[in-house]
Amino acid sequence: MAPVRTTGAIVAAASIVVLSFFLCNLKSKSSSSKRTKLFVSSKRKSRHGLVGAIGNTPLIRINSLSDATGCEILGKCEFLNPGGSVKDRVAVKIIEEALESGKLAPGGVVTEGSAGSTAISLATVAPAYGCKCHVVIPDDVAIEKSQIIEALGATVERVRPVSITHRDHYVNIARRRASEANELVSKHRNSEEIDGKKPEQINGYHSDGEKKSSFMSMNCKGGFFADQFENLANFRAHYEGTGPEIWEQTGGSLDAFVAAAGTGGTVAGVSKFLQEKNPNIKCFLIDPPGSGLFNKVTRGVMYTKEEAEGRRLKNPFDTITEGIGVNRITQNFMMAKLDGAFQGTDREAVEMSRFLLKNDGLFLGSSSAMNCVGAVRLAQSIGPGHTIVTILCDNGMRHLSKFYSAEYLSQFDLTPKASGLEFMGIKKADH
Repeated sequence: MAPVRTTGAIVAAASIVVLSFFLCNLKSKSSSSKRTKLFVSSKRKSRHGLVGAIGNTPLIRINSLSDATGCEILGKCEFLNPGGSVKDRVAVKIIEEALESGKLAPGGVVTEGSAGSTAISLATVAPAYGCKCHVVIPDDVAIEKSQIIEALGATVERVRPVSITHRDHYVNIARRRASEANELVSKHRNSEEIDGKKPEQINGYHSDGEKKSSFMSMNCKGGFFADQFENLANFRAHYEGTGPEIWEQTGGSLDAFVAAAGTGGTVAGVSKFLQEKNPNIKCFLIDPPGSGLFNKVTRGVMYTKEEAEGRRLKNPFDTITEGIGVNRITQNFMMAKLDGAFQGTDREAVEMSRFLLKNDGLFLGSSSAMNCVGAVRLAQSIGPGHTIVTILCDNGMRHLSKFYSAEYLSQFDLTPKASGLEFMGIKKADH
């Protein structure tokens, strides 16, 4: 038995040495990303419940596109956030900063003008902070988006699409609703001071002759306009969260990043973080039809004199993709560090969505599909052997009535026809 015990001791000792060497080696290899890991861990420890589940989404290899291009094309699965999109990160950051600054009171109402995803995220997250949510949304957005928002307990105000310069653009109405909620609180505070007692109800309050939405009659504690386009909390959500996660998940071994822009927060936050970590990482925009950002990035001019935003009376976007494309430079987009831009088409986005569903089992929304168009175009531009990351913003469930509707697509001659990636100029023999 003695020889057996001796052998066991030797094996155990050797195992300890090997394990120690492995741990030291692992520690050495991870030193470059230690700062990022500590940040992610600390943020996770400070949050619980639904909010704690937001972020740290998987980064997956999109096999079909990687095999076809010779590049490693990776997608950040933001559709796996609790609210179903990348905008969950933004909703959390906006509400937390507003509460910390005192601009939003517990029990207050968060208002936002949104094409859908941010509204859904705010409606999802607000209750976790004891707040309400009121959303103003264009009436041409897929109906299931407003249905989801209402099911989440938020109030929805659907309005006609008009130029951002118009008083009744959905974003401007949302801003007014927050002001009206604050006016209501102020009025009743003054009433309490005068009468010495709290009013029995707050129904029926009017401002500028307008009837207020139902959220005004629910013991309103004031309003806060989220302002996702101009609020830099949007940018910070991705600079402090999404960007570091991508860096950590790739071990810093990526060559390029590409994404579309709506508010600009995602592409700005991620691009700025990555280029600060490694200036050799190239960051690009993919822009849908009707948007002026491609021209701004590539030529320095957003639109012609005849196309100036102030001259437009209707929604200028000529695209079926929702939530991306804009004809103004937002505060968030101004923070982006971009090396160039590509243009995508509605046809390419539709075909890409069906290709990925068929070949990868990825059921993606319109902006995610456009991002993948951008990833392929970028791969074709820089050539094989590179690692490219993009954002899979949301899934297709909130796009059923438009982007995934055969009847809707046929109206615009966008019925998908491709059998492969020929719509991107890639023949079957190439992949």
